[in-house]
Amino acid sequence: MAFPTRTTSAPARRPRAAPLVSALVLALTLTACGEGAGGATAPGEAPDTETGSTVPADPVGTTVPPSASGASSPGRTIPPASTTPPTAPATTQPTAPPAGGKQVRVAVYFLHGERVSPAPRSVTAPATAAGALRALLAGPNGFERGHERTTAIPAGTELRSLAVRDGVATVDLSGRYDDGGGALSMRARLAQVVYTATRFPSVTSVRFALDGKPVRHFGGEGVDLTRPVGRADFEDLTPAVLVESPMIGDTIGSPVRVWGTANTFEAAFGLRIVDAADRTAAQVHGMASSGSGTRGTFDLTVPFRTARGGPGELTATWDSAEDGRLVATAEVPVTLRR
Repeated sequence: MAFPTRTTSAPARRPRAAPLVSALVLALTLTACGEGAGGATAPGEAPDTETGSTVPADPVGTTVPPSASGASSPGRTIPPASTTPPTAPATTQPTAPPAGGKQVRVAVYFLHGERVSPAPRSVTAPATAAGALRALLAGPNGFERGHERTTAIPAGTELRSLAVRDGVATVDLSGRYDDGGGALSMRARLAQVVYTATRFPSVTSVRFALDGKPVRHFGGEGVDLTRPVGRADFEDLTPAVLVESPMIGDTIGSPVRVWGTANTFEAAFGLRIVDAADRTAAQVHGMASSGSGTRGTFDLTVPFRTARGGPGELTATWDSAEDGRLVATAEVPVTLRR
């Protein structure tokens, strides 16, 4: 059986919408690009002032350094890494002595033999840490040199800047600081600066820079300075009993407060005060808070008697763990007051 053939006409074709869609997509794309360049910065990021894009916020507020290859990231320009060490403006101290102001007593650290030894100085507040470092760079005075105090810091070294942030002092010195000297001299001059800076409670360690450039390895011996260094890094240049006070040249009366640190066998040590005729004015035994490889602290009140005032000396001693002999570890010339 044959079926009749149905004839249908094709529906009318609609106009193509592709050009309109393409234009819409292009407009949205351009709009999105515009928001990415000038929109809000994401949390935890800082705007890149060169291009307006965002880069991870630097935790210490310094310029983001270029990559190791020296190439910049695509789409933005990174300025060259600053050669100036990071500073905290709120705690940056001026390197020039301020006019007027209150005089404050500080300590600077020279060398007695091959060990650090404090000496008193007066500096003008409020830039006391910078003042102490300038006084250190000036070297020991005649009285101190006469009692064998020396310095490993080259003459002519200048303090360029000092900034303290989170307990770390960034000390920028002139290039003279690394002139000459062997391994011992290089470590000794570092220890002098570290001890002087860390005498202040706000400073626990030191970073070094020379002529504005951070120092990672110091001197021909390549002393490692890739991290901040503190007093513990120079234990070999610290006397077994370090008398922090009184200091060389001080005038003392009875009783005298004697304080400092010690790293001796079983934490034991002795203190002796003598007059100009070498007569004993006081002799006591003390104990530090720790010893036998761990440096501890001590703080003693020592009464003494002397027939007459005048030159004297405070000596710290300890018993050698090897043979029990008495070892003099600190000699502090003082003036005794009756």
